[in-house]
Amino acid sequence: MPSEAKQIAQILTEALPYIQRYSGKTIVIKYGGNAMTDEKLKQNFAHDVVLLKQVGINPVIVHGGGPQIGNLLEKIGKESNFIEGMRVTDAETMDIVEMVLGGLVNKQIVNNINQAGGRAVGLTGKDGNLITAEKLNITNAASELIDLGQVGTVKKINPSIVKLLDSEKFIPVIAPIGVGENGESYNINADVVAGEIAAILGAERLLLLTNTSGVLDKQGSLLTALDKIEVKKLTEDGTIKGGMLPKIQCALDAVDAGTESACIIDGRVPHAVLLELLTDEGIGTLIKGI
Repeated sequence: MPSEAKQIAQILTEALPYIQRYSGKTIVIKYGGNAMTDEKLKQNFAHDVVLLKQVGINPVIVHGGGPQIGNLLEKIGKESNFIEGMRVTDAETMDIVEMVLGGLVNKQIVNNINQAGGRAVGLTGKDGNLITAEKLNITNAASELIDLGQVGTVKKINPSIVKLLDSEKFIPVIAPIGVGENGESYNINADVVAGEIAAILGAERLLLLTNTSGVLDKQGSLLTALDKIEVKKLTEDGTIKGGMLPKIQCALDAVDAGTESACIIDGRVPHAVLLELLTDEGIGTLIKGI
């Protein structure tokens, strides 16, 4: 038998127990970073998602689109303003956010998955009252309220439309736009939405695709598994900082709320989703309960 054929057989054999473990289970994937902008990685991701669905796993995709929003705002001559990493979203910016996330980006992902042989359906939080939102309020060091405009946080998730699509063999692709009690739109952090959806669905795993290999120690080495106590220590000593903090908190919140485990993985790696889910070694940092 040619060596390449042997290698393929070994890979399939290694994947089998993981396919059996996840069959019929839900995997929520937050899709963003380089994986959303590099053409080859976009195709890899689409094929990974279709393969998962084909073997009986239910992937649910929640995507970002910050760079694409910024590019369009720049084209129309509108400056992007950020406070504590969050985009200040006035009414005009919110229109752009809805246009880019709910239209352009969402439909590109749906099309990629469908071209790979899947059956994807694009949604925003407005569809089926999926995401009820409320205004996000933050304060500065002087305890003064900061107005971020139409930036929201999740108030309630109604998962019925997602469950319906899963049962009918479709792949939900969700843009993180919520709706307020008076019908107003809110721009919500995609990590937060992914974590909330994973929790309400009782997902087996939440995957957060990033532009780093995972959580690193002070020497730059990957930490492959962490629990809440270890995360607290690493946060206090400054090992976990900056943009990794909200991702870690999102993962912890999802696990606390019922998701079996969460994992921060490098979306720059080809077929990152399959490597994490269906191989013995995985590729990222696993966040688990105590």
